[in-house]
Amino acid sequence: KQWYQREYGEFQTFQHYFKQINLRGMLRSDVLGGVLVSAGTGIISFLLTWQLIPSLKHLFLSAGGGLSGRDLNKRNNDYRVPEGVGVIAGAVYLVCLFGMIPFYVLHSEDGTTMTTLSQFLSALLSICCMILLGFADDVLNLRWRHKLILPTVASLPILMVYYVTYNNTYIVTPFPIPQLTGITVFNLRFLYYVYMGMLAVFCTNAINILAGVNGVEVGQSVVIALSLLINSLLNLHTDALAEHMFCLYLVCPFIGVSLALLYYNWYPSEVFVGDTFCYFAGMTFAVLGILGHFSKTMILFFIPQVFNFLLSVPQLFHILPCPRHRLPRLHPTEDVLTMSVVKFKTSDVGVLGRFCLFLLTTFKLINVEYDDNETITMSNLTILNVVLKAMGNTHERTLTIYMLIIQVVCSCIGFIIRYQAVRLFYDD
Repeated sequence: KQWYQREYGEFQTFQHYFKQINLRGMLRSDVLGGVLVSAGTGIISFLLTWQLIPSLKHLFLSAGGGLSGRDLNKRNNDYRVPEGVGVIAGAVYLVCLFGMIPFYVLHSEDGTTMTTLSQFLSALLSICCMILLGFADDVLNLRWRHKLILPTVASLPILMVYYVTYNNTYIVTPFPIPQLTGITVFNLRFLYYVYMGMLAVFCTNAINILAGVNGVEVGQSVVIALSLLINSLLNLHTDALAEHMFCLYLVCPFIGVSLALLYYNWYPSEVFVGDTFCYFAGMTFAVLGILGHFSKTMILFFIPQVFNFLLSVPQLFHILPCPRHRLPRLHPTEDVLTMSVVKFKTSDVGVLGRFCLFLLTTFKLINVEYDDNETITMSNLTILNVVLKAMGNTHERTLTIYMLIIQVVCSCIGFIIRYQAVRLFYDD
């Protein structure tokens, strides 16, 4: 701390930021009204979702097909569980946001009504598209290549609105680039839109890739959403007030529907959220990051998901064999989860695959066993398996709690990077 003060000035604690919220942010009458409306909509969305799920879940069971399934991580799984129930949460979310349109327009600044309305409606359009496509995935079981294309198409409305209303593609270069090159800002041009499109694809699939354990998908989404809520509250006193109020309008109802869904998806799960919720949550985060103009901050709250993606790259790109399902498996004799594995011949792995095995084994991220007949048994490359490797075979509910603790800790690290460590790389 003393070194930081000597090099970069006063060390700002989070207490400093919370004081600014109270004194210069939320107590402003125009801001306070928006905060209260957002909080009220969040409460209403929670109550509606909490009441509708038990009333409508029987419809998923009667529909059959891809709308019901068995919980593979339960010892007695001879019953079917409603699947794709995330569509209920998504529908409630959209209805609540439709109801907020008049307030959002009436409380927009003079001369910005059309801009704010276009941003709000484009956000609703992209989220609505992903809910529809996610429900189609639950019913039709789409291929992985479709899961990469669909978020890209659904993100086009918000990218076009960003182009028309903002179109800022400049980035501030971090230390030591300005000192070495003299370039303080750099224009990425169309590459910035490529980056934002890839952000939409990443957010949707990052939530989906951890599916299969009761409460993990919704739980991690709630933690990320709460982090975004806190981040926006910390910035209500800044020049970016409009962007962070936009975030509050969208994130509070999302927290409401997600908490209600988490209640029914917690172990032992009464419902499965399906790909619908994963796409819905991912696109909501992408919309907030793009139209809220804090996409880099958004990535900081996805640290576990980024780690899981990088860890999964060898299997996702078939450098190493990848089974269809990589979720942890139920121990055959005990009510605990164990690492899932994949078996393959050494001859099936190329030079790059052997190098990946060497790195993963060196950093102790996987378990690898070599049989006499040149068969390799490797634990699948997911953060869930890494946690099981570190903590041992674990009950499903305990594994979910571990994952949520990791998500909370990483969000705290994200806040430290955003509000403290960032001053090491940027002047202001």
